[in-house]
Amino acid sequence: MTAYPRTKIVCTLGPATATPDALRGLMNAGMNVARLNFSHGTHEQHAERIASIRSIADELQRPIAILGDLQGPRIRIGELATPLLLTEGMDLTLVPEGKGAPGEIPVTYAGLAGDVHVGDRILIADGVIDLVVLEVDAPRVHARVLHGGPLSSHKGINLPGVPVSVPSITEKDRGDVAFAIGQEVDYLALSFVRRAQDIAELRAMIPKEILVVAKIEKDVALDNIESIIRATDAVMVARGDLGVELPFEEVPIAQKRIIALSNRLGRPVITATQMLESMIHNPRPTRAEASDVANAILDGTDAVMLSGETAAGQYPRLAVEAMTRIIVEIQSHPQPWRRDERVTREGVVSTEDAIAAASAAAVRMLSAPCMAVVTKSGASARV
Repeated sequence: MTAYPRTKIVCTLGPATATPDALRGLMNAGMNVARLNFSHGTHEQHAERIASIRSIADELQRPIAILGDLQGPRIRIGELATPLLLTEGMDLTLVPEGKGAPGEIPVTYAGLAGDVHVGDRILIADGVIDLVVLEVDAPRVHARVLHGGPLSSHKGINLPGVPVSVPSITEKDRGDVAFAIGQEVDYLALSFVRRAQDIAELRAMIPKEILVVAKIEKDVALDNIESIIRATDAVMVARGDLGVELPFEEVPIAQKRIIALSNRLGRPVITATQMLESMIHNPRPTRAEASDVANAILDGTDAVMLSGETAAGQYPRLAVEAMTRIIVEIQSHPQPWRRDERVTREGVVSTEDAIAAASAAAVRMLSAPCMAVVTKSGASARV
């Protein structure tokens, strides 16, 4: 069995991994990238955590990258006086915060009435609550509950198929970007990317040393997927919101498409969300979860990500150890069915791709432990 995991592990940090001992455990278990979710916590808390990560990484002599994840234009339910229980057939009114009357439901997005139309769906709380728009009377949106559930403050809202006019980088994001630059993080992840221009806007704000990760979590991003991947440094298949925007049965095909295209264009790709979800509460993954991680690796993902498992779970180190075991097991088996499209399409192979394919074949035939790529821009290493 190969001892060195080639697929990398991204761990989201949170209350469950706030102590130096917990961070040390994640690194010893196989963490390669520490993800800081800027949707939660203060800059002071993140700065303390970054300092701790770097100190422990130096102590263990492990290269640990730091990824700052921007919140992006997340639309949420506003502040409710009390939680509500929405039932099927109930009619309700959504209105921007500060403009509503008693009984109306506040939302954080002032442009909602300008974007939705009669018949559009509004999904709340990761799709648990499903509404259909009955009437738009700006600034109010009148809707009916198709599938109900408990509603509390700050629940996320998704608008599948609706082109929203909200900017890709919010004022909060701008403050987080400035903080990330000061902390010299390695990556910044841009949430809810819709087009390549979103990536360009973030690039204009940051030094070239910080790399951009495009999070694919909107259905409209799939329409622009090739231009987005070409514009970014790395890609994340963010299956949480993507699984709300798309019918759940379409997510596996979307994942395979994004991974394959990222491989073809030479961009590292991260597969994320609910990979070992049951390990938030249990010390072992389910068989389905192990297969999910394994199949993402077989598809060609460069990294797999843990979210709640390491941020708030009861067994963060065990989750990383489980992921490491799956990675090592999968890579120990030959995969003759995987053929790189870049070097199997006659007449369209670039010189760079041909050299990379020949080098990879030589490494396999010689059982070489590693390959050194001499590069100025990093492009050859990505190929």
